[in-house]
Amino acid sequence: MNPKIRVLLCDDHTLFRAGLKSLLNNEPELEVVGEAQDGQEGVDKAKELRPDVVLMDISMPNLNGFEATRQLVQAYKNMKVLILTMYDEEDLIICCLEAGASGYVLKDAPAEQLVYAIREAYKGGKYLSPNVVNKVVEQYLKTSSRPQDAYDLLSPRERETLKLLAEGLSVKEIAYRLKLSVKTVEVHKYNLMRKVGIHDRTELVKYALQKKLIRLSRSDD
Repeated sequence: MNPKIRVLLCDDHTLFRAGLKSLLNNEPELEVVGEAQDGQEGVDKAKELRPDVVLMDISMPNLNGFEATRQLVQAYKNMKVLILTMYDEEDLIICCLEAGASGYVLKDAPAEQLVYAIREAYKGGKYLSPNVVNKVVEQYLKTSSRPQDAYDLLSPRERETLKLLAEGLSVKEIAYRLKLSVKTVEVHKYNLMRKVGIHDRTELVKYALQKKLIRLSRSDD
């Protein structure tokens, strides 16, 4: 008898984890060996339990799914991370794949699709939900002629977020201004900083000045 595929669940919604655990444990070849309610706990549990496949949500407290995925893939070559999320934005999909995820499955996918994706990841393959494939193709067509500047890679929302961050607004204030959730703005912030290669607010302000998104106010003497 082949050994069961050992799965770790990382999601900050308790009821969703409970339903997912029940679903997967009904599959004879799968076994849920642990759960985590945030990204950092996911990394810690993965180091402790060494699952074969980690099901990773994107938007979680303490450590987001992108960074948790990157850390696990770099530390454990045989551990596969499969993104399971409600978000289907092109930038998020590309970001997760670049972080080393073995696949990207939407939470509204049929159960058999998720089980198949887990099997494929375990075997070393890649799996994308059909809707996700379309998004990736669209993104590829948009960027097939590579731009000369990293700024050109930013989406309109990311450019808005960059400008407002450089103006000194907090993530919560930006969310209110743009009528978005705080988690969505955090994702935009993470993506734009990754794309332009900047990791702190001071450098972000300098970059915004270079791009003439903001101007230094000058007081008349």
